Amino acid sequence: MSVASPAQRTATPAAALPLSGLLALSTAAFTAVMTELLPAGLLPRMASDLGVSEGRVGFLVTGYALASFLAAIPLTAALRGLPRRRVLIGTLVGFACCNAVTAASSSYALTFVARLAAGAMGGTLWAMLVGYAARMVPAERRGRAIAIVLAGITLALSLGVPAGTALADALGWRAAFAVLTVLAVLLVGWVRWRVPGFPGEAAGTRVPLRRVAALPGIAPVLSVTLLLLLGHQVMYTYVAPFADHVGFGHTGLVLLVFGIATVVGIWITGVLVDAHLRRTLLTALALIACALLTLGLFAAVPAVLLVSVALWGAAFGGAPTLIQTALVDASGPARADVATSLQTTVYNAGIATGSLTGGLVLESAGAGSLPWTSLPLIATALSVVAVGRRRAFPARRSAAGSCPPARRRLR
Repeated sequence: MSVASPAQRTATPAAALPLSGLLALSTAAFTAVMTELLPAGLLPRMASDLGVSEGRVGFLVTGYALASFLAAIPLTAALRGLPRRRVLIGTLVGFACCNAVTAASSSYALTFVARLAAGAMGGTLWAMLVGYAARMVPAERRGRAIAIVLAGITLALSLGVPAGTALADALGWRAAFAVLTVLAVLLVGWVRWRVPGFPGEAAGTRVPLRRVAALPGIAPVLSVTLLLLLGHQVMYTYVAPFADHVGFGHTGLVLLVFGIATVVGIWITGVLVDAHLRRTLLTALALIACALLTLGLFAAVPAVLLVSVALWGAAFGGAPTLIQTALVDASGPARADVATSLQTTVYNAGIATGSLTGGLVLESAGAGSLPWTSLPLIATALSVVAVGRRRAFPARRSAAGSCPPARRRLR
C-alpha cells in the first residue's frame, strides 16, 4: 500500500480539499483561543479558589497575550528547521500540559507560570497554522483553506467561551480546563492521522527574518493588520460603555449580533477569497468604516445600532482570512511561518494598543468619541489596500499566489 507524499498531497485536485486535516488545524485554533480567553469568563470562581483578586486573575489573560507577543518571532525562528508536524504536535502537547497544570493548581504563582508557557505555545501555533494550511492545498484553493482554519477562532468566540463558562457553572472552573486538556490530547492523534508532514527549512535555504520582512508586499499587509486591529479594539473592547452611552442597555444582545455576523462573514469570505481577494477586502474595510460612521451619528436608534454592529461583525469576521491570505501570497507558502510570526506580533500589538487607546479615549472624552477614534484608523487601512494593488493586494493573484521575481532574488 503506497502512502502519498507531502508533495502529492499538496497537488490535490481543486475539487477535493483535505477537509479532515484542515478541520484539525481549525480545532487547534479553537483550542488556542479557548485557552487564552477562558479565564476572562471565570474571574470570580478562579479568584476565590486561588485566593487573589479578580484583577489578578485578569492578569492570567494579559500574561498569556504578552508571552505570545514576545515568543512568536524568536520561537518560530528557532524551530523553522524542524519538521512542521513535529512542531505542531509539540505545541499541542504543550497546551495539554499547561491546561492540566492550570486545572490542578491551587497556587496563583504556578498558574501564572503555566499561563506564560501556554502563551509561548500560542505564539508558536499562530505563526504556523496559516502557512501549514497553505501548503496543504493548491494555490487556487489557498484562501478557502485558510478560511476553514481561522473559523476555529470564530467558533471559540461565539460558542466555545460561553460553553466553557456554562460548564464551569455546572462542574467548576477546573473541569473547563480539564476538558481543554483532553481536547488537546485527542487533537494530537487527529493531527498525526490526518495532517500531512512537511519538512522544515534546510539550513542553507533559510531566508533571514529581516529579508522576509523586506519582501515586496509584506510591509503593507502588516500595516493593514495593525490599523485594522487598532481600530477594531478601540471600539470592541468598550462596546458595553458605548451601548450604555447611547441608551441601549442590552450589551449581551449587541455581542450576540456581532458574533453571529462574524460567522456569516467568514462563510462569505470563504466563497469569495480565492477569486476576489482584493475586492472583498476593500468591501470589508469600507463596510467597517460605514458601520463606525453610522454608530457615531445614529447609534441612539436601536435598530440602527444593531444593523451597524451586524455589518461591522460580518466585515470583520472575514478580514483576518483576507489579510492572512494576502500575507502568504506575498511571502510564498515556504516562508509563511516566518511572515506569520511577524503578523502574530503585530496582531497582538494592535490588540493591546487598541484596548489601551480606547480606554484613554473613554476616560478623557467619553464613550461617544470611540467610533470617531476608530474610523480614521480603518479609513487609513482601506487607503493602504487601495494603493497596494501591485504587490500586497493585487487585482489578479498569480498562479503561485506569490511574487516570483521577489522569490528568485532571495535564492
